[in-house]
Amino acid sequence: MAEARAASGRGAGSDQGSGGVFITLEGIDGTGKSTQARLLAERLRAFGRDVVLTREPGGAPGAEEIRRLLVEGEPGRWSSETETLLFTAARRDHLERVIAPGLARGAVVICDRFADSTRAYQGLAGGSGRDFVDRLHALAIGIEPDLTLILELAPDTALARASSRSDASAGPREDRFERKGADFQSRLAAAFRDIAAAAPERCHLIDANAAPDEVAARIWARVERLAGAMAP
Repeated sequence: MAEARAASGRGAGSDQGSGGVFITLEGIDGTGKSTQARLLAERLRAFGRDVVLTREPGGAPGAEEIRRLLVEGEPGRWSSETETLLFTAARRDHLERVIAPGLARGAVVICDRFADSTRAYQGLAGGSGRDFVDRLHALAIGIEPDLTLILELAPDTALARASSRSDASAGPREDRFERKGADFQSRLAAAFRDIAAAAPERCHLIDANAAPDEVAARIWARVERLAGAMAP
């Protein structure tokens, strides 16, 4: 992993290195992460920043192939341990091909989900254990975001939003995790709060129970505190 760390200028606790900034958006399904990631990218581009907008699982061709294995099909098709391995494989491909190169050239990389989702979905809510996820992450990935914004919404509201979005989609149903049910979503919400409490210097909870532009303003209030986030 040394070559990826060198390219991105990051490991746990590293500084801004080449000037790239790594921002992730997290939360349970249906909180509006994809919309907010897009709005944030548009605002930063308006300030002249080079922005890479990407997502997980996926974000690179190989990782997108793994994505289909993870988000489609029956809820019980994989154990949490197998899911962790698949997510980490997809993340490694994504890191090598998209995230590390973007950071190396000084871009703001905005990612819809990253390792905190694996910690929450598979480690804490899914039962594989946070330690298993963290050890694999340290071995295969080795970097953390500069800023993580965790969107919060009542699990029943978020699940209803996610279900209606999936029903309206013309493509394959990417609803495998939503179909794990309301209890799983509640465990996820608690898991994300635990993750935020354990890393307060990096993670910030954002109330997503508002209109998209109001949520975007709350996000921007956090993002603009990053040194250099508003200037190219």
